[in-house]
Amino acid sequence: MLKFALLVLLGLVLGAVGGGALGLGAGLAWIELFASGGFNGQSGSLVLLTFMPLGAVIGGLAGALLFVFFAVRDSQIALESETSRKR
Repeated sequence: MLKFALLVLLGLVLGAVGGGALGLGAGLAWIELFASGGFNGQSGSLVLLTFMPLGAVIGGLAGALLFVFFAVRDSQIALESETSRKR
């Protein structure tokens, strides 16, 4: 059980960092493609207050789910190998 919790936490942190970085890149691409105004730092505010947090949330959830999938799969493989040894 502790293994699952640690893997979920690790996936959440790594996913949030990666998602934040991807959100930052997506925000910068959005500004370049749609020529958003740069008056008083509006472009920077858009990227840092919209795209980066959204990317971090989506990435964190995806990372946590991915690591849970790997943990469940690993435990199933371990259980199957134990049952084959008992035979």
